[in-house]
Amino acid sequence: MSRGPMFFDLGDSDEPRVDVGAAPPVPDEAPAPSGQTMQLAAQLAARRPSRLARWFWGLAAALVTTAVSVAAWDFALSLLARWPVLGWAVSAGLVALVIVVLLMVLRELATLGRLGRLDGLHRAADAALADSDLEAARALGERLLGFYHARSDTGWSRERITERMGEQFDAHSVITLIEAELLAPLDAAASREVEAAARQVATVTAFVPLALADVLVALIANLRMIRRIATIYGGRSGLIGSWRLTRAVFAHLIATGAIAAGDDFIEPLVGGSLLGKLSRRFGEGAVNGALTARVGVAAMEVCRPLPFTRRKRPSVREVIRRALRGILPEKPA
Repeated sequence: MSRGPMFFDLGDSDEPRVDVGAAPPVPDEAPAPSGQTMQLAAQLAARRPSRLARWFWGLAAALVTTAVSVAAWDFALSLLARWPVLGWAVSAGLVALVIVVLLMVLRELATLGRLGRLDGLHRAADAALADSDLEAARALGERLLGFYHARSDTGWSRERITERMGEQFDAHSVITLIEAELLAPLDAAASREVEAAARQVATVTAFVPLALADVLVALIANLRMIRRIATIYGGRSGLIGSWRLTRAVFAHLIATGAIAAGDDFIEPLVGGSLLGKLSRRFGEGAVNGALTARVGVAAMEVCRPLPFTRRKRPSVREVIRRALRGILPEKPA
């Protein structure tokens, strides 16, 4: 038996009706990117553990080291009692391990000392420039020549400084000579490292949709960049020294507010309203790359044995423009 169409009356429904015309308009532009990846990475790097956490990890490390040492000693003694040849071989391996650990500790101490010498040279340059002290500036030049004496890539520059230092008759001229002859090639190499790191962070942020992955890549890229910049300027790249230097750089950026950037910073790079037409991920990548460039320039200032005087500090805009060349759209005429 066939049935006709059935109709349902929905007019008596108790649910409130939605007025589509009263809905707010959809915004034409997405919110400006804020570089959340780099800001989170900076906070993680600059965060100083609490005193209670330091005590916990220190005591835990001491107890674990003691337990492992006692277990290894007992293991070696038991092998000596059962199989003397194997026991002596294991004992020799343990002694070699202890020697390697001691060498690693000595290398870390040398790294910290090297970074301390860079900081001392920087303070001496500031004092010589502030007092216009010619003798202090010349003494600083001799210290710098000694600091870089083992670097074959600075041989020609050191010879030029030695020949021309006596011709300078004020502190600013001596510092300018050292900057032009010795530090200019190092500045160029450090700028290339900053550009490479900014390009990597921008690309990963733009094309990798996983939030934790891009934070991890940004943190690793910045750690490696700061470590290489320190090596370029003469600071050896130890684990503890690199981490302390990285934390100091990020803490300085956070304290001064330089790690926060928005549309007003990235807009000159992409050409005004063009930013609103780009994808959200691309905008975040550009901002994170710009923030990485800021970190790199700050690392150059921290690791450089002399302050920027006659030579201008690298422009973050120029660095990020060179880093993103071919990726970032050209600004329309």
